Amino acid sequence: MSDKFFFKGRQDARQSHISYGYQTKASHKPGSQKHPLELVVTSEARRQEVAVMVNEAHLYANIQVNAEPGASESIGALTVLLNKGTPLQAEKKPERNEPCPCGSGIKYKKCCA
Repeated sequence: MSDKFFFKGRQDARQSHISYGYQTKASHKPGSQKHPLELVVTSEARRQEVAVMVNEAHLYANIQVNAEPGASESIGALTVLLNKGTPLQAEKKPERNEPCPCGSGIKYKKCCA
C-alpha cells in the first residue's frame, strides 16, 4: 500500500526501543532454577550451612568455595531474598452503621468515629 493513505509521520523520525536500553524481555527471578544465585563462601563447612539455608527457602544456588587467605564471602543476594519483608495488612475499619468494636452496642458513627 501507499504511505500516502496511511501516513504515520516521517519514517526517519521513528526511534528504536533497543537503542534506549528498555528491557523488552520479562525480568528473571533470582534464585529460580533457570537463574540460580551465585554464592561464594570461604570453607566447606560454611558451604553446607548455606546449602541448608538455600534448600529451606526452596531456592537454587551455585555455591563456590574460595579458601584463599583474605577471601571474603559473597552471600548478599541470599540474605536479601531471605529477609524480604511481607506486605502490611491494613486493619479493616468498620462501616458507619456497623456496631462499634469497643463493645458498647452503639453504632460506630455515634461512638468511636
